[in-house]
Amino acid sequence: QVQLMESGGGLVQPGGSLSLSCAASGSIFSINFMGWYRQAPGKERDLVALSTSGGYTNYADSVKGRFTISRDNAKNTVYLQMDSLKPEDTAVYYCKMTLKLTMGSREFEVWGQGTLVTVSS
Repeated sequence: QVQLMESGGGLVQPGGSLSLSCAASGSIFSINFMGWYRQAPGKERDLVALSTSGGYTNYADSVKGRFTISRDNAKNTVYLQMDSLKPEDTAVYYCKMTLKLTMGSREFEVWGQGTLVTVSS
């Protein structure tokens, strides 16, 4: 069974920085997609940043130039460095991965449990 464990959320002042991490545990053959989503109160869950195994990354317009996604394939871990944080970045942040357990198995997605990021003075 694969689980994603997130860490790094918390309270930060506007203009500050936080770093999130999400590590996958279990026997995993490969991970293609790694992404970060966020959900603010009363709003839908939206994609923040993504990274594919081929090296492609993309960001929501609202975070471009401020957030950086990176991955460590050897550790099955994805990171999100968040700089110049704004109050509107306040949300629960979720990671998602799409992975295979064996070479011939189907790819499936797994979500983390979420970590709260609060940007406030």
